Amino acid sequence: MNWLSDDAVSRLQAASALPDLAGTRYRIIQRIGSGGMGAVYLAEDAVLERRVALKILDLPDASGELATRLLREAHILARLEHPGIVPVHDAGRLSDGRVFYTMKSVEGQRLDLLIVSVGALSDRLRVFQRICDAVAFAHARGILHRDLKPDNIMIGPFGEVLVMDWGIAKILHQPVDLARGSGEEGRAAVTCTVVKTEHGTILGTPGYMAPEQARGEVESLDERADIYSLGAILQFLLIGSAPTARPVAAIARKAMAEDPASRYASASQLGEDIARFLDGLPVTAYPENIFLKIARWGSRYQLAIVLVLTYLVLRAILLVWFRR
Repeated sequence: MNWLSDDAVSRLQAASALPDLAGTRYRIIQRIGSGGMGAVYLAEDAVLERRVALKILDLPDASGELATRLLREAHILARLEHPGIVPVHDAGRLSDGRVFYTMKSVEGQRLDLLIVSVGALSDRLRVFQRICDAVAFAHARGILHRDLKPDNIMIGPFGEVLVMDWGIAKILHQPVDLARGSGEEGRAAVTCTVVKTEHGTILGTPGYMAPEQARGEVESLDERADIYSLGAILQFLLIGSAPTARPVAAIARKAMAEDPASRYASASQLGEDIARFLDGLPVTAYPENIFLKIARWGSRYQLAIVLVLTYLVLRAILLVWFRR
């Protein structure tokens, strides 16, 4: 009798666990992630000859509720055509009845892993601006993310910034054909906490959830819950960056205010305050006195000031020299 090695057994088990894609245009290459109710595979699209990420249910679904949730996630992503959000390509149903959808295959690193190699505060803030842009776009389309955090942000090999994992997104303007649900998307890690409370279901990640979201106030959540999460991401980006400017710290505090009314009214406003700081302009979150204004002005025009002072000193020296 021939015995199989442990590696061979592991490969056979993995192959037997792969979904049957017979009748579809896709061929499984490898499993690349899992979480929530679905698994994500790297697959080849035989028609367009490109690689895609294929998400499929990997749990029993006798009621059909999970299928509805997965399709809801695909519908949400289909509404969000933005460079900072992974696009959906296709959706369908396998021969065994399980639903799936395919999306762009994203290469790169998660923000929480990559940021250690990005030391300059200005570079980190430019990444944050692009996150704000994508979230602002989603809000304009009536979608609330509800689980923004560093490990749900992907940075591509050419500097692309992608907001991932829209599986527990809330539709603020609810179309009649979409139902509630949750899930996981892309290669971003899924560590969403789900807790039942008297008010509702808490969906999100501790440390990045707004206080009202952590209390389970599901029905009252709006864009300001995501703004709180953006503030927490900004605070994360400030760790290890030296020096941390007080105006940027003030921006993070305003975004993470306990009272939603005290936060930025929109992700666009938050991003604009970051842009003002990068341009050497005053930010709305950090009132300045006359001394701070002078210091900021001096910092912004430091080179010009040095050149002017150098010119004046040299001119004074020359005047003294020729008068001797």
